Amino acid sequence: MLFGKSISSYATGLILELVDQRRKIIDGRHGNFNGNDDDSSSKVREFLIWVDVGELVVRFVPSKDSKLAFVNAIEVISAPKDLIADVATSVSRDGTGKLNGLGKQAMEVVYRINVGGRKVTPFNDTLWRTWLPDDDLFKTVDASSHKAYFTGRIKYRPGGASREVGPDNVYNTARVGNVMSWDFPVSTGYKYLIRMHFCDIASKSLGMLYFNVYINRNLAFQDFDISDSTGYVLASPYYMDFVVDLTADSNNPLGSSITVSVGPSNKTSVDEHGVDAMLNGVEIMKMNNSMGSLDGFVTTDMILTSCPNRRNLSIFIAMMAFMCIFMSFYVVVQRKKVRDDISWTKLPMDVRQDNLKSGNQFAARKP
Repeated sequence: MLFGKSISSYATGLILELVDQRRKIIDGRHGNFNGNDDDSSSKVREFLIWVDVGELVVRFVPSKDSKLAFVNAIEVISAPKDLIADVATSVSRDGTGKLNGLGKQAMEVVYRINVGGRKVTPFNDTLWRTWLPDDDLFKTVDASSHKAYFTGRIKYRPGGASREVGPDNVYNTARVGNVMSWDFPVSTGYKYLIRMHFCDIASKSLGMLYFNVYINRNLAFQDFDISDSTGYVLASPYYMDFVVDLTADSNNPLGSSITVSVGPSNKTSVDEHGVDAMLNGVEIMKMNNSMGSLDGFVTTDMILTSCPNRRNLSIFIAMMAFMCIFMSFYVVVQRKKVRDDISWTKLPMDVRQDNLKSGNQFAARKP
């Protein structure tokens, strides 16, 4: 995670590009870590990067129109290698399919939402993540929807979702209702991984909760049986990963959005104790594009090849500064030398003895 706070002295055109060993991560020209933000605002950026070597190199490279790049703090936290599954379900107007190779993609966390609950701070998450409430993103106006709370123990199962996937404070709260939707504004031109978290904390018994899952109003999962997915254990967490492709909308200057919805299926129970649909948490992550970048269509090599020119400029500026300091020091020394020559005159060494005597007599004579 990267932490940045704008500084008033550099509030105009503060731009940076962050480069790891393979790909470009940030370009501040697109509104991230930009000094044009409010001086009191701070930015936290979180990335998931697969590292298969013993060292992660992070470089901050000022863009050509800027003279400075900075960061206030960096946190590097190791995570389980299977935190992001290598396979997810792609969702589009044409239906669903399987998308492979996600495990080694670079990703940026755009949203991490605790549905129906309060903010979860890093102190309550094993991977030091922050989960925000969903109130500003929840778009459904439905009198039947409500928040659900659970005070019992969340039952993590071997091979299922672990606390590294989601903490207790996410799974013990939820929204329950008929048809519910959340709208997430995002940038176009990228694919996005959408992770939805489920934990049945509202059903009275097993085998009663069935519902459909929709991404951008396209059916992503039909007749989801949460009891079957969790081994018929109540209050046991489960998650599903979906991918949507917004690269075709890259020319849209207004950006786009991702809509996540859940609603009843044909198998939904109709008795008074039945739950139509529920959701506990949502994570949305931007995936690197075809150029290996998470911000723009500039490759790492294109950025780093411009570094020598900037380095030469920095060396030239440093040399000029050193010369100015040296000249200032030289002038001060010369002025001090002239001042000392005026205040002290060396006595002549070839004065005759009789001149010294007469000089002493003259000096001792009273006026």
